[in-house]
Amino acid sequence: MTKKVLIVEDEHRIRELISDYFSNEHWIVFQAENGVEGWYVFEEKTPDLVILDLMMPEMNGWELCRKIRQYSNVPIIILTAVSGDERQIEGYELGADDYVTKPFSPKVLVSKAEVLMRRVDGQLVSAHTPIGLDVVLNTLTHRLERKDGIFDLTPKEYGILQLLLRNKGIVLPRDTILRSIWGAEYEGDERVVDTHIKKLRSKMGVAADCIRTVFGVGYTFEESV
Repeated sequence: MTKKVLIVEDEHRIRELISDYFSNEHWIVFQAENGVEGWYVFEEKTPDLVILDLMMPEMNGWELCRKIRQYSNVPIIILTAVSGDERQIEGYELGADDYVTKPFSPKVLVSKAEVLMRRVDGQLVSAHTPIGLDVVLNTLTHRLERKDGIFDLTPKEYGILQLLLRNKGIVLPRDTILRSIWGAEYEGDERVVDTHIKKLRSKMGVAADCIRTVFGVGYTFEESV
């Protein structure tokens, strides 16, 4: 399967240089020039790997790394001009998998990415969680694997599914799902939960009925018979 990488870097020249090297190794490349755009692209494209600069406008790399780790275990390589053991340790504590300081070799960066992906590939067997009727959730790649194809989940779709799986047989009100996935500060319409459930069910295929609607309350996950 072709691998996807998201490069979040505010310096255009560096971003294009990295992109060229990954494209030459047959990766699908997505780019973002700041943390806010990076989060948007991450949600939409569900990359297999994130290369993340730290010092960026609007949302810095620390914040984006923390936000991604709330929803995903996708491998993250931090790319930055900031050096020093304490800063690197902080990056690892946030959930980064590797740390590359500028100036750097793009060729070495691609090699580090390939090593990380091989490590992920070696864990795939234990990462498969059956969710019913020949549908499997891969908890490392955040994909639903069905007989008729593989379907990427957005971070919120994955978060909802994991929340329901952890609470099988328990009815979760919409506002509970909303607080857990969108955060207590969210002030929008709680019907956004319904929209995401609808999209999630469409990707679950024959296992869609495992998510049962409890009218007037919320949703619950039930094992398929």
